[in-house]
Amino acid sequence: MENVKTNSIKAWILAARPKTLAAAATPVLLGCALAYTDGIFQWIPAILCFLFAFSMQIDANFINDYYDYLKGSDREDRLGPERACAQGWITLSAMKKGMIFITLLSCFWGLLLLKYCGLEMISVGLLCVLFAFLYTAGPYPLAYHGWGDVLVIVFFGFVPVGCTYYTMAHDWTWNVTIACAACGLVSDLLLMLNNYRDREQDKISSKRTLVVRFGEPAGRWAYLVLGILAVGLCSFYAFNGYLMASLLPILFLILHFTTWREMIRIYQGKELNIVLGKTARNIVVFGLLLSLGLIL
Repeated sequence: MENVKTNSIKAWILAARPKTLAAAATPVLLGCALAYTDGIFQWIPAILCFLFAFSMQIDANFINDYYDYLKGSDREDRLGPERACAQGWITLSAMKKGMIFITLLSCFWGLLLLKYCGLEMISVGLLCVLFAFLYTAGPYPLAYHGWGDVLVIVFFGFVPVGCTYYTMAHDWTWNVTIACAACGLVSDLLLMLNNYRDREQDKISSKRTLVVRFGEPAGRWAYLVLGILAVGLCSFYAFNGYLMASLLPILFLILHFTTWREMIRIYQGKELNIVLGKTARNIVVFGLLLSLGLIL
């Protein structure tokens, strides 16, 4: 355990989980690539979309940290990376204030975006904030009832990719839909691996993830299939005149299959955190390959 002074700057940086920000940036990058391909890319709304994505990711991290601790999910037998509240790095009262601040900051970036995307996007922004809380908070925390994967596909796929593009284009195309679905599926790899690693602890905490519901084999094969489906969706770009967008993501499968093999070899325990890091890397690689394929 790291020696961290309570409520210090270092404590807040650790609580923000900077390593998760790459996964938050990938969908926005894809939305920007789609806009660039259509000749409508704009720097200011693009930057604001990145800032909104980063602040919402940090907000979700704070909220999950706080409510998982209250629900007793972050116990001493936790296998994942250390959490700020559970380790005493951030007090509960300070984390409450942190959640309020970062939520308001997210809303601020959202308000600035309204100049470019229109008032119709207010509802989307409000849903982002609402579901960040509903994921682990409230009487029916969605993550505890197997809805996490659906939320990842929506809020790491359709919302950030589609809304980044819509902010600049005020339109929606089939190319956008394909990118949204592919990005959502590949982003779910991170959650699937988390749930695979934590399957025994989640049972104790009554956290009914898909891996807990259907067992270890289901989690193992779902991880592999998610990546294959994401690449398979990209093949449709070949029919829309974007051949490289259908071919370059295939390279992702090399990393994906290698990481999957390592996952099933390790099988359980904290060593799976190595696979977690490689999965995050793979998601970024997928986003870069697809973005490059769309631009070329």
